[in-house]
Amino acid sequence: MTTTYGPVAIWGVILAAGLATYAIRLSFIHLFGRVEGVPPALERLLAYVPPAVLAALVAPDFVPESATLVALADPTLVGGAVAVVAAWYTEDVLWTVGAGMAGLHLARFLL
Repeated sequence: MTTTYGPVAIWGVILAAGLATYAIRLSFIHLFGRVEGVPPALERLLAYVPPAVLAALVAPDFVPESATLVALADPTLVGGAVAVVAAWYTEDVLWTVGAGMAGLHLARFLL
């Protein structure tokens, strides 16, 4: 993969990202012991972080590149939809994986 950016710009971005990462980690060390507890509003918001991260990691694999009706008949999309419905109703990982795999293979057989 090639880029049009020069070496100074690339090293500048790497340095800025490294400094930002170091500052974030240093802030946790600095705040440790100074904050008594997490505010309830922030604690409620933090409960949504794991599902949002998981959805951000998984969803791009299911979304078709073209937005046509034919693309919606993709077996992986059908299997993912079945898994989402199973997760919604059962709230059980094994049922979700099993239903998703069954939906995927059934969709591959039928489509």
